[in-house]
Amino acid sequence: MTGDLRIVPVDLKHAQEFVTAHHRHHSAPKGHKISLGVARGDVLVGVAILGRPTSRVIQANWGYTLEVKRTATDGTRNANSMLYGACKRVAFGLGYERLITYTQEGETGASLRAAGFRVLAQRPPRGGWNMPSRPRAEAGPTNITRTIWEATP
Repeated sequence: MTGDLRIVPVDLKHAQEFVTAHHRHHSAPKGHKISLGVARGDVLVGVAILGRPTSRVIQANWGYTLEVKRTATDGTRNANSMLYGACKRVAFGLGYERLITYTQEGETGASLRAAGFRVLAQRPPRGGWNMPSRPRAEAGPTNITRTIWEATP
């Protein structure tokens, strides 16, 4: 039941701490444009961190686009769907034209569908972000098929 859940503001530090404690396979993003949470009473049960798109192509060519970088919950039913819905309202309320996010192979996207997102494309597995032209330490899973989702106003 979502009747006792509410959307709350969350600063980046607390959102990062929540992601570190609760996300299954990714670390917390380093930065953000907006973070928000869902609470039951005074207890934070989920967070969403939004930022500029990771893809340079999307940043350069898709206009005002915001990416949901990470969501994490403590398992509270419907919290993730509630977060994605709030992300849409916030992004479009601020004038963004598109909101995107990714799921990886094995994730159903049920919360995204419930919040009105649609599949935009499948991305093939990639070895990671480390390239000879820009060396990077890998921070998450690699070689996994990804699905890109979008929501528009």
